[in-house]
Amino acid sequence: MTQDTFQTPSPQDSALLRKILLRLTAPAKLMASAVAVLVIWVWYNLLNRLLAFGDGIDYAGNHLVGAEATALLQRYNPYFWWALVALITIMLAWLVSLAIRRIMTHARFKAVDEAAFQQLAQQLSAPALDVLLWAWQPQDDPLRVGDLQLAHDELGRGRARRLQQAALQLATLKNARNRRQDPA
Repeated sequence: MTQDTFQTPSPQDSALLRKILLRLTAPAKLMASAVAVLVIWVWYNLLNRLLAFGDGIDYAGNHLVGAEATALLQRYNPYFWWALVALITIMLAWLVSLAIRRIMTHARFKAVDEAAFQQLAQQLSAPALDVLLWAWQPQDDPLRVGDLQLAHDELGRGRARRLQQAALQLATLKNARNRRQDPA
């Protein structure tokens, strides 16, 4: 195999991996979307109640701090409640992102079902199979969704060509070593 005869994966390889990945990760994506939508809906309703509560507070009856302090409290009251809403929104966004990340990480460890495995074995080209074998580490565990995701990403980044180039270089170096070891 020379530099000009490198085999390239076909566009169908990437499409097949993408289709199988979509099917295998769809439940996790739906769950993550549902969690996000539910939290946004609940927070939106609570946010409106919290702001309405803040608008309903009247500091005019508070004579302990004086008229100037009461006017100041009344003036900056909306800003306090909006700052509280912003702080809680940031914390909720962080928690939701952690939950979504956990759901997606759990999906990466899901084993590939037998039908998808057979479809990959039968329809992927040789360079794409090389990339899949490279991504599937360690091979004493079943093939997982994360392995397919890595193979799909690396297929688009030219991993098949680099694997072929590495195999060619390895063969060349082994031949050179064998020639030097054989006293002729």
